[in-house]
This record gives sequence, structure tokens and C-alpha cells, in this order.
Amino acid sequence: MRRCEIAGWGTMLPERTVRFGEEVRYRIEDHVSHLDMLAGACERALEHAGVAADEVDLVIGASAAGIQPIPCTAALVLERLTLTGHAAAFDVNSTCTSFITALDVASRFLEAGAHETILVFSGDVGTRFLNPGHKESFELFSDAAAAVVLRRSEDPARGVIASAQRTWPAYAHDTEIRGGLSHSPAQRYADADPADYLFDMDGRRALLGMMRVLPDFFDAFHASSGLAYDDVALWVPHQASAALGPMLDRLGIPADRRMDEVASFGNMVSASVPFMLARALDSGRIGAGDTVILCGTAAGLTANVLALRL
Repeated sequence: MRRCEIAGWGTMLPERTVRFGEEVRYRIEDHVSHLDMLAGACERALEHAGVAADEVDLVIGASAAGIQPIPCTAALVLERLTLTGHAAAFDVNSTCTSFITALDVASRFLEAGAHETILVFSGDVGTRFLNPGHKESFELFSDAAAAVVLRRSEDPARGVIASAQRTWPAYAHDTEIRGGLSHSPAQRYADADPADYLFDMDGRRALLGMMRVLPDFFDAFHASSGLAYDDVALWVPHQASAALGPMLDRLGIPADRRMDEVASFGNMVSASVPFMLARALDSGRIGAGDTVILCGTAAGLTANVLALRL
């Protein structure tokens, strides 16, 4: 057990919505920036925790697509929160499951005694990268941000019970944005393929890849962690697509103990897992003493799972 506890959380969701049939998607307003949403979620999390920005020891940014190549997004968010203080700031990136990776990293820092209070945030404005001609992805994504304040717990029963992450590189190009950074730097933009700067996904191949690898991945995690399905109060998976329900059924996860709100919110990229976790906490669906599993797949193909006792 890596002792830690969630002291506070906060979310940001655009007011603008679009509908595709019965499904609702949230799209960032033109006058709002990615940084506005990330900083807003962090401010709400700090307020909820009763923590001042200057009290934070470490800020971990966990977005799939950052604000700019340099500096890290965590530094830019920290600038919005305070110009003083003593926090370090860096980013981690496992695309859609970046929050789970960041929570894993943060729990290790807390357990080691390197830090006392850590702010972790996730959020993406994926709709600004979408290709309107690609119906599958254009109608799937929403914009959102979420943040949590983590502290070392005095209760030895609270914290990260176990975690696992793995990447299957054979599927690395099933989901990608190719343009930007060193692959296609700014000075080459005029001669580049515009499609390289838009989100590209082979949905069928990505789904088949997940179906092949996830059952064994989850079986291995439960075997190594010693956690039975009956020990888990709630599974909080990345809201990847409408295939989420059938995939969770395939994994044997009970329908009454999982978050599946793709129809109402869509795929929120890195914000998906922490946003759903916040919803479950706000509604009282989970609380102190409950064991929750955060899980999902991401571009790479990467899979993450983390068991947390609240």
C-alpha cells in the first residue's frame, strides 16, 4: 500500500454542447483556452482541499496534448496559480490514461517522503484537433479538465493498493496526431500534409487490439494484486467509445459497479478518468474506505489499471 488520499478535486466543463442523435458532447468556447480550463480545474481542487497554491510541493501535468512544446504544461498552469511557492512541476503523458500514470507516480513520491502535497491535473481540448470529415472521431470527443490534490495519508489503509501499465507497440499508429514537434516542425508546416495535424484513428483496429490484450492484462493484475472483483466498489474506466459497455462485459465487470457515461459526455481524452472519478465522489456513489479501480487504454497501445482505497 502506497499511502495517499485525495484531499480535494475539481472539474471544468464547457457550457457549449452539441448533439449527435441522443448523444451529448461538450465543446470548448472560442474565447476560452486550454490553459483556462486546466487552471480552473486546479483552482477548484485547491479550494475544495482547503490548500493554497503556495502549499503545493509538486504539480504534475497529465494531458494528452500540451499547450505548447516548451515549457511543460505543468509549469504554465503553476504560473496561473502562483508566482511564488516552492513547487516543482513536470508533465507525464500516456495520452488518454495520463491521469492514472500521474497518480501512480505521485503516490510513489508521497510514499517515499519526497513530497507532502501534490496537485495532479488532466484535460484536453481534443475537439480543436478533430477532422470534420472523420465522422467516427468527430462525433465522439468532448473537452474537459479535472484535477485532484493528493496528500500522504496517516491512515495505513488508504492509498494505492496496486497498479500496472503496459504498452503493445504493434498498435502504436492506430491512434495518432503526426504533425508537430520534431516530426514536422513549424518551418516545414507549409509543405506538410494538413491531415498530419488532425486526429487520426483506425477505430476498428484499435478496438480489436484492445479486445485481444485486455483480458490477460486484467487477469494478471488481479492475480498479482490479490484483489477480487467483489472487493471493488466501483470501476472508473476511460470513456473511450460506445464499445466501452461490451468491453467491460467481456472483462466481467458488473454493470452496477462501473462508470459508463459515454452517451452523456463522450471521450474526454485525459480528463475522462478523473472527471468520472469526481462525479462518483460528488454523487456519494463512492466514499472513504471504498476501493476503486481506475483503468483504461490509450494510444500506444497502452493499458493502465490502478486500485485505490479512498
